[in-house]
Amino acid sequence: MSVIPVEGLPEIQPGDDLAALLCAAVRDEIAPGDILVVTHKVVSKAEGRLLDLRTVEPSPLAKSFAAEHGKDPRQIEAVLRESRRIVRMDRGLIISETRHGFVCANAGVDASNVPGEEVVCLLPLDPDASAARIRHRIARLTAIDVPVIVSDSFGRPWRNGITNVAIGLSGMKPFSDYRGHRDPYGYELSASVLASADEIAAAAELVMGKTAAVPAALVRGFPYTPGEGAASEMVMDPGRDLFR
Repeated sequence: MSVIPVEGLPEIQPGDDLAALLCAAVRDEIAPGDILVVTHKVVSKAEGRLLDLRTVEPSPLAKSFAAEHGKDPRQIEAVLRESRRIVRMDRGLIISETRHGFVCANAGVDASNVPGEEVVCLLPLDPDASAARIRHRIARLTAIDVPVIVSDSFGRPWRNGITNVAIGLSGMKPFSDYRGHRDPYGYELSASVLASADEIAAAAELVMGKTAAVPAALVRGFPYTPGEGAASEMVMDPGRDLFR
């Protein structure tokens, strides 16, 4: 398997044809069987999911929390607005559930890699739909249908550090299901369902980095299962969440 950075993309602006720009950058590289991983940041920029904090009037809760922890109350308010449920607010950190069902820090509201000191980036409204639009546009432009993953960096309970995960997906199944298979010792697997889309997103991040201005990568040689999968399938059903 190989992971190829997609370099040479310009600074993405609201309204840009992101898929066309990606095609121009990968035209000599893209091949059937590849998987294209794109950071949510450039997807959000192209879709205009940027928020000017000067337009935000913080609520009393945002002001109180910001004052206690030395934060910008407008950014705290943006996090609260993007949250469906607050999981924990403590020590200056907010863990919340987004409208998509993702449980993550700050509801995905991020000020990094965004031009302007008072601008933050929000998650795409529907990352699965975003992935599908990019995939179908690339297929029309190149006649090559490759799965598309929209990725973001998430922390993980009980583990230090962040890793990329799939928040949007089109063109492949998100899981590799080994249930019913036997391991080399003859043991029948009963619970081995791998989050393949997350693993691919994490692999792609190794060549994209956080400061290298490489917002996309091609993953080649991974034996994915084609299909109309969605990253939303990877969100834990509340009824199965032991820690809710």
